Amino acid sequence: MIDTVATLRAAGCVFAEEEARLLHEAAPDPAGLAALVARRCAGEPLEQVVGWAEFAGRRVAVAPGVFVPRLRSVALVRLGATLARGGPVVDLCCGTGAIGLAIHAAAGGPLYAADISAAAVRVARRNLAPVGGHVLLGDLYAPLPSHLRGRVHLIAANVPYVPSAEVELMPAEARLHEPRGALDGGPDGLDLVRRVARDARRWLAPGGHLLVEASARQAARAARIFAAAGLRPHVTRFDEWDAWVISGRAAGTLAG
Repeated sequence: MIDTVATLRAAGCVFAEEEARLLHEAAPDPAGLAALVARRCAGEPLEQVVGWAEFAGRRVAVAPGVFVPRLRSVALVRLGATLARGGPVVDLCCGTGAIGLAIHAAAGGPLYAADISAAAVRVARRNLAPVGGHVLLGDLYAPLPSHLRGRVHLIAANVPYVPSAEVELMPAEARLHEPRGALDGGPDGLDLVRRVARDARRWLAPGGHLLVEASARQAARAARIFAAAGLRPHVTRFDEWDAWVISGRAAGTLAG
């Protein structure tokens, strides 16, 4: 363990002691440990190396080439769990499915998740299978079953929102080891927000909500995008996670 800590610290790992413990737990044998340490020292995210991430109090499977769920996204869960009310929930751009899984744990109800990445879908299916979640491969709403139109209580869409010019400024762990499509939100970072908002009313039940995450400087613009799409916008700041969540409510009242 001491040698592993020293190796990780020399590679620049700030939390070397904790990372060493997790790597030792994940390694099947000394040779496997050496391989894991080498991957971590090469800059691969710890979560991808050990195969899981902690999110909203539970472990979720993670794999190389798949977006690692961020702590700030617990804000989407916190708000989403109060709005889902046991009705159908859709986790768009689901990645590992961590957000949908956590909302389902708090609110129940049918769960659907979708991602354009086949690698992400494989991981999300592992995470959501125990709760009966349906994980679909495709672009945004395209793979969702038609019977969900007008019935969804909550759409949680953790879409990429980093402006294209700023992706190269991100930490190497994300920039080099996570798919660019999970990070790059277009020139102003809001391309996917526009697409998700534009079609949300087709899927939301009356009184249902769309939630997205954005940066502080994008929040007001994202709210205007929601309003232009016919949703009643609201911006919530979560100081605990330094997160901004934009919610958009469809006209009407949820039944039940």
